[in-house]
Amino acid sequence: MQGKNILIVGASSGIGHALAEQLQAQGATLFTAGRNQPDGIPSTHMTWDVSQTSATDALNQLPDTLHGIVYCPGTINLKPFQRLTIDDYRTDLEINVLGAVATIHAAYAAIKKSKGGSIVLFSTVAAKVGMGLHSSVSVAKSAVEGLAKSLAAEFAPYNIRVNAVAPSLTDTPLAQFLLADEAKREAGNKRHPLNRYGTPQDIASMAAYLLSDQASWITGQVIGVDGGMGTLK
Repeated sequence: MQGKNILIVGASSGIGHALAEQLQAQGATLFTAGRNQPDGIPSTHMTWDVSQTSATDALNQLPDTLHGIVYCPGTINLKPFQRLTIDDYRTDLEINVLGAVATIHAAYAAIKKSKGGSIVLFSTVAAKVGMGLHSSVSVAKSAVEGLAKSLAAEFAPYNIRVNAVAPSLTDTPLAQFLLADEAKREAGNKRHPLNRYGTPQDIASMAAYLLSDQASWITGQVIGVDGGMGTLK
């Protein structure tokens, strides 16, 4: 990653922060965007609340050329269908899907100049495996997968790759209510064929690989990093 310019939206915690640490160690030059400056990560930071501010206005310190774009913000809004409102669905779509669209719009000219860039988005295992209480996030993340595949086709002539990573339960601040005590953590482990829930580093490692030249023939894919939950019984 030496000499590559990478934009990470949502690098202040969880998977985004773990990815920023990995890319920093590999020599990438980081540009970050989000509500908070990532601790311990040297970067050009742009303050952006995905739900409130125009990406074009906020992402105003991008370099002329970007080699990678990663959009990390997400939601976990688990409720029975009859308790989910239209506004809940709208919020999940805005944060998960429209924020990604806005980011790519704002950074498109810069990544096109790379003539070999990579875009990484995030889905969820719940977009593949039907799970109760997940209808809103499943709708939003399924749209992310469709976006990734469509843009992969559209951007392929410019040698820009687009892929999505689909995690299962991962130990991030967003998922803390699902891992709030020892009993919940043990239950989370047992749900997965590999008998453990994920770490931010597990997911970040796949994203870092997809950004690298080692993944130069991979595009239009939704890659499960889920302890086997998406495919094994």
